[in-house]
Amino acid sequence: MPGSSLEGDLRSLGFDVRVSPGAEETAALIAAAPAADRVAVVDTRFVGHVHALRLALTDPRFPAAAVPGALTARPEARGALTRALAGAATGPAGAGVLPDTLAGALADSGTAVHHPELGSLVATVPGDDGSREEAVAAVAAVDDEAVRLRSAVKARDGFFTTYGVSPYSRYIARWCARRGLTPNQVTTASLFTALIAAGCAATGTRGGYVAAGVLLIVSFVLDCTDGQLARYSLQYSTMGAWLDATFDRAKEYAYYAGLALGAARGGDDVWALALGAMVLQTCRHVVDFSFNEANHDAVANTSPTAALSGRLDSVGWTVWVRRMIVLPIGERWAMIAVLTALTTPRIVFWALLIGCGFAACYTTAGRLLRSVTRKAVRTDRAAQALADLADSGPLAGAVARVTAPLARRLPALAAPVIALLGAVAVTATAALADFGSPWPLAAAAVYVLTSGIAVARPLKGALDWLVPPFFRAAEYGTVLALAARADAPGALPAAFGLVAAVAYHHYDTVYRIRGGTGAPPRWLVRVIGGHEGRVLAVTLLAALVAAPDFRWALTALAAAVALVVLVESVRFWVSSGAPAVHDEGELA
Repeated sequence: MPGSSLEGDLRSLGFDVRVSPGAEETAALIAAAPAADRVAVVDTRFVGHVHALRLALTDPRFPAAAVPGALTARPEARGALTRALAGAATGPAGAGVLPDTLAGALADSGTAVHHPELGSLVATVPGDDGSREEAVAAVAAVDDEAVRLRSAVKARDGFFTTYGVSPYSRYIARWCARRGLTPNQVTTASLFTALIAAGCAATGTRGGYVAAGVLLIVSFVLDCTDGQLARYSLQYSTMGAWLDATFDRAKEYAYYAGLALGAARGGDDVWALALGAMVLQTCRHVVDFSFNEANHDAVANTSPTAALSGRLDSVGWTVWVRRMIVLPIGERWAMIAVLTALTTPRIVFWALLIGCGFAACYTTAGRLLRSVTRKAVRTDRAAQALADLADSGPLAGAVARVTAPLARRLPALAAPVIALLGAVAVTATAALADFGSPWPLAAAAVYVLTSGIAVARPLKGALDWLVPPFFRAAEYGTVLALAARADAPGALPAAFGLVAAVAYHHYDTVYRIRGGTGAPPRWLVRVIGGHEGRVLAVTLLAALVAAPDFRWALTALAAAVALVVLVESVRFWVSSGAPAVHDEGELA
């Protein structure tokens, strides 16, 4: 029978404790439990920290999890657990520790069993009184609440987040947990705070800018707190994954819009800079996502550049320098907040463009070196992920089918080179030609052809991960260039809205792939045209409508894309089958 301490610990974790003398009786108790419930098997002799049990028994991300002496199974793994119990019931009496035996049987049957890292936490089943006394002493020697607080912080974060936020935000997370607040509520509070900050920036006054800077930092503190609260209390959810994956970008880009509105109140039009900053930041992320997906499961994935990076990571100060110069979200938001309070929106955006431009060059150069010096064999999964990130629509798809025989005979570097040539052609033409000229439309037609040829064969080449970023730069850059050339009131804000809607679709695609469910459905990509279809549509609108009316055309297109994308995204992320995605590193 469980001791009062163990029984109390299990009840505090939400379990209805039942005692059984053996595997057969345990199987009967589990069969009697509601089918939708998580169940756990814990040895009555278990000695360990409450947080060790919490990590093993309450994390909702895994179908089964175990530490020595304790095992849990979610509904999807209960059938395997029942079969394992049946096998244990027919085995020799008293053979080993039952939860450990069941964990091994589950793993042997193909059910993934998560074994959380315990570190200094204790979880054991003592074999005699002497071992029990030692285990009890070991439990008393470690403060599991302190361990729980430390583990609430990401293992890998930026310098500002690590030293400027996490030392106190973890205590805010604990305060929230003790008052029953959820990570989703904190995430929503962070969003509203950032939107209020954007509203303050939109006033165009010095007081508004100061308030905006302060509130942006508060929003970031809450943004760190929501993840720490999720890790502290193990409150992971599919809705939380969606909110966390999308709200950071929504907050930052809404703040850009607020700064642009505030500058306009003071007579300074910085919408082109705001849109340029959003384009650059989004393209940086696409580079990150594409490179990581291309090398996620690559075979023989080694290079001298990666080895050098590993050696640099062994020197403490170089780790922080390398993390800071890529201008991750903590450093970037701190810079934006300080410059907002002290300077002007124009200076904020120029600092963003220069800082993010340097960071993009640094990270992309390193990845190019790794790609050309490593001998990696890319898998079909990686090629499919890159194809999904490319976001090719029906026009590029048709070209790809026709040109597939030709594409198979092209050199290995053909895909990124062709994608780059098409991107440069359409973007440069849109930027240099007069508004209303047919040349951007002609360049867009060429872009459709080059886009189809670039994806006509599987993207398994060493530099094929560059194809999606080139497509993003081409689409966003073309919209920016055409809106700027229109030189009409409202054209650039409308372009900002269109790029924001399309960028949301691309971020949504990324997080679906990272969650293991694949890209959005093909019907969605077809309906919104794919990247090449949207480029063709925007250039066609620029050729057909007058410059003053171009903003209305862009606004209508932005509204249509946003409506379709958001409805499908919300449907997916709130569905029971959507995965939980949680980053353990700070996104740039």
